[in-house]
Amino acid sequence: MTDAPAPKPEVRAEDLAYDEAFAELQRVVTRLETGGETLEATISLYERAVALQRRCEALLSEAELRVQQLMARPGGGLGVVDVQPEDAEAE
Repeated sequence: MTDAPAPKPEVRAEDLAYDEAFAELQRVVTRLETGGETLEATISLYERAVALQRRCEALLSEAELRVQQLMARPGGGLGVVDVQPEDAEAE
């Protein structure tokens, strides 16, 4: 009889960087869409997906706030140039 490897301890969603959380969220959603899990496993996967989604949303909100704060600083905004295709051809 062989021993199955012990499952890796799950990293808390709150401890993941955005890229890690988003990649895991994609994997979890794929497993949910594939199906074939027990009811308990499906519920656990759904709970994990919700936690990962919330983590991603929180990190995106923080990043958006940081960008807004940078833009609000004097000289912090990048100048936006609105170039129309016809303007480029006229030169």
